[in-house]
Amino acid sequence: MIPGVAPVPRPEWSPVAREGCVGVESKLLLRADDLSLALLRFDAHAEIDEHAAPHEIVVVCLEGAGFTSVAGDTAALQAGERVVWPPGLPHRVWTETSHMLTLMVERSTAVRL
Repeated sequence: MIPGVAPVPRPEWSPVAREGCVGVESKLLLRADDLSLALLRFDAHAEIDEHAAPHEIVVVCLEGAGFTSVAGDTAALQAGERVVWPPGLPHRVWTETSHMLTLMVERSTAVRL
């Protein structure tokens, strides 16, 4: 059997095209019916504004540090840590003086980054 090698959907860094996102770029690595994987790169003082999603999102901090909030509760997030954003709850992620690189995992039947 021949391996199914294929290009990733968006291999180059590009700004996150969501109003309310400042200083955040992404690479879309995988988009399937129920799963999406993306790398997100945050500059210092970057932000993805507070919003809710209809599906669970897991954010893994790979490098650097920042902050996250879920339903108004705030926590620091640093390399080697992850946070789970439950469906339907408002969430936010941002940096202050540090840069941050994250892996974002979205599980849904209608995944869009």
